[in-house]
Amino acid sequence: MRVVVNALSARLGGGQTYLKNLLSHLPAADDLDVLVFAPESLALPQDARIRRGKPRWPTSNPLLRSIWERLALPGILRRERADLLFCPGGLISTRPPPGCRTATMFRNMTPFDTRARASVPLGLQRIRLWMLEHLMLESMAKADLTIFISEFARGVIECRVTLRQARTIPHGISPAFRTVGRPLARPAKLPPGDCLLYVSKFDSYKHQLEVVHGFSMLPRELQRRHPLVLIGEMDHASARLVLAARDGQCEPGTVHLLGPIPYAELPAFYAHASAFVFASSCENCPNILLEALGSGRPVLSSNVMPMPEFGGPSIEYFSPFDPADIARALRRVLDDPVHARAVGAAALQESLRYDWATSAARTWAELRLLVRGDHLGAAEPAPSARTS
Repeated sequence: MRVVVNALSARLGGGQTYLKNLLSHLPAADDLDVLVFAPESLALPQDARIRRGKPRWPTSNPLLRSIWERLALPGILRRERADLLFCPGGLISTRPPPGCRTATMFRNMTPFDTRARASVPLGLQRIRLWMLEHLMLESMAKADLTIFISEFARGVIECRVTLRQARTIPHGISPAFRTVGRPLARPAKLPPGDCLLYVSKFDSYKHQLEVVHGFSMLPRELQRRHPLVLIGEMDHASARLVLAARDGQCEPGTVHLLGPIPYAELPAFYAHASAFVFASSCENCPNILLEALGSGRPVLSSNVMPMPEFGGPSIEYFSPFDPADIARALRRVLDDPVHARAVGAAALQESLRYDWATSAARTWAELRLLVRGDHLGAAEPAPSARTS
């Protein structure tokens, strides 16, 4: 099976994590040949069946990348005699040659979330989201197979467009984040003692500001005993609002903004947190939440779908739009050690449902079936998404 993967848009975070795990778990098949177009920053696994492709002109600019996909990639597919073009970034701009199937994924929920889009100032970024919405719908409609990573996301798209074929395959959890019982050294950047941890880039829909407002409503003694640690890129305007709220409302020295931390160092931060907060209101498959579940620490999560689909019925939920409800959830976990242990145990149990080896195996199996034509036209019913 000759597969060409167009992953040139996977420049950061979750897109690269997905590709590393997909390519690290190739099936035991001698006929597999995978040509990968990806940013140089993505290190490919050492496997004789994986080759790196290099475009002949720069593709970091989306417009230049689209031109390359339309003009150059079809010729590459013909020369490679490709059986499959896989575009995990969600967009297919290439007309494949006869006999070459196409598969894509739905990963980016922001263009389809009206609240997240409304938080973006009017201008080029808002126009970009509108264009992405329409281009992604068009790509999924014409793809031979669309892979979803949550049932919630699948429901959003299937209400908008008719798909040729769809499968739901959630992401997994890296073994590095299964930290229970592992003697990881405490990161020097963490404050001493217990702490609450929230890992995510700063953005309006990540609701760090509401979390800080909710934290400020806790009794001063509780703030001092469980300081709040925020990790993530701070290049969004909301970071300045968080700093102002911290300085104006919280007990001094109880809210720490650490900025971005290298991904490989994060498991130790998870392992030494007394509880984990995840307040996003716009996700597709929340990788950070899955990683928190794997740590076995008490998890307090946004109650906006798809978070309950992944967190299950027994972790602690709150409305990310309501600081008072965030404060209620924090007090319920921090004031009751028995409840905190139960929430941590529930998180760990839910984490067992998510494994990268399983996710990759299912993906490669579906791609092989697509190439063979075994399930074309045979719809897989979407199971009901679980809610809390």
